[in-house]
Amino acid sequence: MTPQQFLEKLKVELKISKNSEYTIRNYTRANQNLLNFTKKSPEQINEDDVKLYTAENISNQSAMTIILFLSAIKYAYLNILKLDPTIGIKRPKRERKIPSVLTKEELRSLINAIDTRKSKLMVSLTYACGFRVSELLNLKINDLKFEEQTGYVRQGKGKKDRVFNIPNFLVDDLKKQIEIQKESNQEFLFTGPKGKLSSRNIQKIVSSAAFRAGIDKDVHPHTLRHSYATHLLENGTDIRYIQELLGHADLSTTQLYSHVSTQQLKKIKSPIDSLMEK
Repeated sequence: MTPQQFLEKLKVELKISKNSEYTIRNYTRANQNLLNFTKKSPEQINEDDVKLYTAENISNQSAMTIILFLSAIKYAYLNILKLDPTIGIKRPKRERKIPSVLTKEELRSLINAIDTRKSKLMVSLTYACGFRVSELLNLKINDLKFEEQTGYVRQGKGKKDRVFNIPNFLVDDLKKQIEIQKESNQEFLFTGPKGKLSSRNIQKIVSSAAFRAGIDKDVHPHTLRHSYATHLLENGTDIRYIQELLGHADLSTTQLYSHVSTQQLKKIKSPIDSLMEK
């Protein structure tokens, strides 16, 4: 079997399993990189090949990058060749990094730094509902139910649907956007001149706005989601509700935000203050 035949078979397997375009692209790329590195046929790949590629190409990257690479190789070889060249490779321990978040003032500055109406609406909605970029880009006009003031994320991460509340602040802008899209016979809420937008389009909008706003942080679209969750927590929202709003399968994922939010911690006085006042 040639490497190209192997990769085509992999794409078929991933599509049958209803994986996202993002997963298909990343799993295919990981296997292609391994095959290009070894210059072997897929049947010849063994555990040592995978270890050598990992050590020489991605050992200095995050634990998650290595874990995802090994998952991609395992999936491909188990489904196509019925073997697992990663079975003897120990996975690194997954890091639990505290995500970067923006303050409410920084969020306001970022949104105000966006010039165009549609871009400002996309960024505002991403923060207002805690969307992943893919969820924003896959929103369809019919997913918004203004009479109920709710909308629906269809087949988000983990192939789960979930409900979100339409913010009062954005109702008029959203209705105007829908009118514009309907005039162009568009199905999705947001599109570009060439059709469906990509995650890179949103990344450019957010990073450019952060630069113009003078925000000295690593800001990307997912930062808006992190900020949404953190601000809800700071406002006293129960973490279990936040879990549902974010679409997290596991509460432990949501609990990471309890380490991010510092506003409540700042209000806690050291016991020495009350001790020495007496």
